[in-house]
Amino acid sequence: MRILPLLLLLACGKQIGTYAVEAPAAASSAEQKASLKAEADALWIERGDKAKLQAALVKYEQAYTMDATDRDVAHRLVRGWYFLGDGHETEKDAKLSAWSTSIEWGKKCLAINGEFTALLTKGDEDEASAARAFTAADVPCLYWTSSALGKWAKLTGLTTTLKHLPTVKAYMTRAGDLDPTFYYSGPDRYWGVFYAALPSFAGQDLEKSKQYFEKAIAAQPDFAGNNVLFAEYWATKTQNKPEFEKALNGVLAQPTNLIPDVQPELESEHRKATALLANAGNYFAD
Repeated sequence: MRILPLLLLLACGKQIGTYAVEAPAAASSAEQKASLKAEADALWIERGDKAKLQAALVKYEQAYTMDATDRDVAHRLVRGWYFLGDGHETEKDAKLSAWSTSIEWGKKCLAINGEFTALLTKGDEDEASAARAFTAADVPCLYWTSSALGKWAKLTGLTTTLKHLPTVKAYMTRAGDLDPTFYYSGPDRYWGVFYAALPSFAGQDLEKSKQYFEKAIAAQPDFAGNNVLFAEYWATKTQNKPEFEKALNGVLAQPTNLIPDVQPELESEHRKATALLANAGNYFAD
């Protein structure tokens, strides 16, 4: 497949993918692309089934080869590979593989913004500074690329986490500026994790973390991910076991169909809550 001349690698360290817009693999009709997207969308609804999610991703990738400027298709590929790693895979290597693939698709999706790639190709801008070019249309890919990059870097190790920190921070800041309510208060939830997960020497701020989590939970009480991450990050870092148990038991008391559009994700959050409670001894001294 021919790549248009927008290839831009990360400057150093671990590298994943390129910012590139790909030329169509072959001539195709609008009807063919629409048919593939419809098939992918039908499978996507059942993404709680790992095999259905994987089949949807194959269909979306086929649609992408017909039109690499379709943000909806590219966004589903970024989000879908993220969810495969977050909601289905359990082994470290499988998670890393899914999240690195999500990042690859994220770069392709973000490259659709011609102003962003133009800034990078000039050579005097990095990803963080060029993020100012993104618009509201880029928010879905900004959010999921940041999420995948953060998860991948954290699981890879501290050195990788610190290397990618400026990009992650710039992308999520831009997403939050453009749409603070995206994905059920996703930016606030992300910062809640961010400020708890940072090492103390790199800017950990547990009070700021709590404020972001409380804001996300107040805005979206039915989105279980807010409380699961609050328990996993803030409550464990502060060794607050009562809040840990309260948040997770509250999640398990909620039905998973409160928000039908994200029922597969809510089912995944229930699994996470159960696992965290079962392994509480790994997080608390008592």
